[in-house]
Amino acid sequence: MDVRSSEITPERVWWARRRLMGAAVGSIAGGGAFSLAGAAEPERANSLEQISRYNNYYEFSVNKEVIWKLAEEFNPSPWSLTIEGEVEKPRTWALEDLLKRFPQEDRLYRLRCVEGWSMVIPWRGFPLAALLAACIPNSRAKFVEFVSVLRPQEMIGQRLATLPWPYTEGLRIDEAMHPLTLLATGLYGRPLPNQNGAPLRLAVPWKYGFKSIKAITRIRLVETPPASSWMRAASSEYGFYANVNPEVAHPRWSQKRELRIGETAKRATLMFNGYADQVASLYAGMDLNRHF
Repeated sequence: MDVRSSEITPERVWWARRRLMGAAVGSIAGGGAFSLAGAAEPERANSLEQISRYNNYYEFSVNKEVIWKLAEEFNPSPWSLTIEGEVEKPRTWALEDLLKRFPQEDRLYRLRCVEGWSMVIPWRGFPLAALLAACIPNSRAKFVEFVSVLRPQEMIGQRLATLPWPYTEGLRIDEAMHPLTLLATGLYGRPLPNQNGAPLRLAVPWKYGFKSIKAITRIRLVETPPASSWMRAASSEYGFYANVNPEVAHPRWSQKRELRIGETAKRATLMFNGYADQVASLYAGMDLNRHF
């Protein structure tokens, strides 16, 4: 997706608009104009440079600091998204039709990565629930599988066996239909940069960042839990749920603390990444040490 520099909203302008909108409307993602859902105090977003120059995107590289450069040759236009499986109305949408059909919203969400770093990102997108509802899931639709693009000619990381390609991810249907679950199309008021998952990525703010599949081409509703790429690669380390839980350690490191990019002191990791009031009921009665 080619975007002229004149069409990109500068970070300072984005914040000025949010202040005006906050005064008039008073909400982003269920909180104050500068609040995250579940946050007791307002939190400021990371800068556009921080968000776009430090990325997890194994399709390009395992080195987070070079992905922005390696992704320059990726072409996200034209793009289509197929919805299939256990739905009454399967359909393939052109990206421009999705953007016309489903109104875009600005939402400030935390992103917590399993390696121990975090960001606060001003996403733009629309609730995944709206898209799935338009395709009418049937009674057998218990889970949702996401499939990313496979283009090793443009994504040099896919030429290696780092993970099973194409990248796949999954959610339970109630997680997918939760109002916080977003199909992200942009950040800071502009289309997603290639390195951030252009043109469509998943944003589920109470889960670890590896659950944020990028460059989505297909969504399939299914009856049984789909295995993600990380589950197939290392099932002892990465389970189906990927809920942020400081009490469950990764086999190689603790999850009790995290470092916000741009800060120097670590902070305590919050249960469900700070969204417990909104999502804890989804897991009532489950053993979250076993269902990790």
